[in-house]
Amino acid sequence: MKIDAERICAEVEAASDRYEAALLSNDLETLDASFWQDARVLRVSAKDELQGIENIRRFRAGRAPGDVARDYLSRQITSFGEHTAVVSITFLRKADRRVGRQSQTWVRFDGTWRIVSAHISFRET
Repeated sequence: MKIDAERICAEVEAASDRYEAALLSNDLETLDASFWQDARVLRVSAKDELQGIENIRRFRAGRAPGDVARDYLSRQITSFGEHTAVVSITFLRKADRRVGRQSQTWVRFDGTWRIVSAHISFRET
């Protein structure tokens, strides 16, 4: 298995960039399309543990758009073979200046990269 194949990392970087732009603009259609359309998909944060695409959709539809404004501090992408990658992001949340971490596992399904598991947390202040 090849780790960190340049082409795969570039594909995941582009998918991650689309997701980030959609997050900041509250583009619910693109956010939804970025996730695995399955009852097993996960999104976990300090406030909630969402399993299933329907639960993630409801969460996104009810969230205040300004709650997600942030600046990237760093991003690391590691690919494992042709169909799996992990994205680790460190960011600064604009609303309260907290430093956060976001980890996403991406899997390629029929040529499309989708998040199968996401975890968001914040550093203690």
